[in-house]
Amino acid sequence: MNFAARSVLAPPDGPFPLDWPGRKALSARMNPVSRRDFLKASLALTSLAAVPLGAAPNDKLKIGVTDWNLHRAARPDSISLAKRIGFDGVQISLGRAPDRLPLSDPELQEKFLAAAKAENYPIAGACLDILHQNYLKSDPLGQRWVRQSIPITRKLGAKVILLPFFGNGALQTRAEMNYVADFLKDVAAEAQQAGVILGLENTNSAEDNARILDRAASKAVLVYYDVGNSTQFGYDIYKEIRWLGKDRIGEFHLKDNPHLMGEGKIDFPRVLEAIKEIGFSGWAQLETDSPSGSVENDMKKNLGFVRKIVG
Repeated sequence: MNFAARSVLAPPDGPFPLDWPGRKALSARMNPVSRRDFLKASLALTSLAAVPLGAAPNDKLKIGVTDWNLHRAARPDSISLAKRIGFDGVQISLGRAPDRLPLSDPELQEKFLAAAKAENYPIAGACLDILHQNYLKSDPLGQRWVRQSIPITRKLGAKVILLPFFGNGALQTRAEMNYVADFLKDVAAEAQQAGVILGLENTNSAEDNARILDRAASKAVLVYYDVGNSTQFGYDIYKEIRWLGKDRIGEFHLKDNPHLMGEGKIDFPRVLEAIKEIGFSGWAQLETDSPSGSVENDMKKNLGFVRKIVG
């Protein structure tokens, strides 16, 4: 019988692996326990059996929001607003300026950290928004900003930094993809040492992104998967999420702009089921528009929609 089809408590053939779910139960049967311990173990095993093999419970998925969709890009007051709406955290832009990275300013960093501490609230991620003007595929300034963003992201307590490739900065040829991959391979050691993930959000297919990751050859370089963008560019998001898997996805953007979630063409129950199936545990950030004109009201509706699906 295929092990996946067996009871979660049925022992596998051969020696019991350390991660076999029934190992503790077997040990309990082999050693005397109190009635209280027996009941606690039984409840734990019942809960475990309710989770399909190979799936991760969705309670590990944290729902954040982008500060630019709160209309507070690179502003510390995005933290209090995100918390008031009910999100688990906020993804912040590192800002844009003609010749500098705004969040490289230590004073602004301290303002963000003070706001996060005052609210007891996490900075859930960062976005190197300045790459919309200094394209990583062609502008040496783009490389400078990536290197600067790594220690900033670490200091802010975030783990994933979004690197965008859109408009004139989109990766359109294999040569451009290889050029970016080679730079990422070079900078990946700095990111890995800092505990930071460089997440690639672009117009490319899952297969093209996988080739970039393979060439960069680092666990610090992953895909930043945006279901709205990938739908817009004609990709099968339900298939791509499963094909990439949790080991190649660093974080998600959830949106179906310009619509409220659930009112466009994206089937979010299918999206969240795919995320659950791959065992992803991390941040999914809402990068959603506000069609009614009320950011707070529309964000609450979108958040409530997602939380209802996640359960």
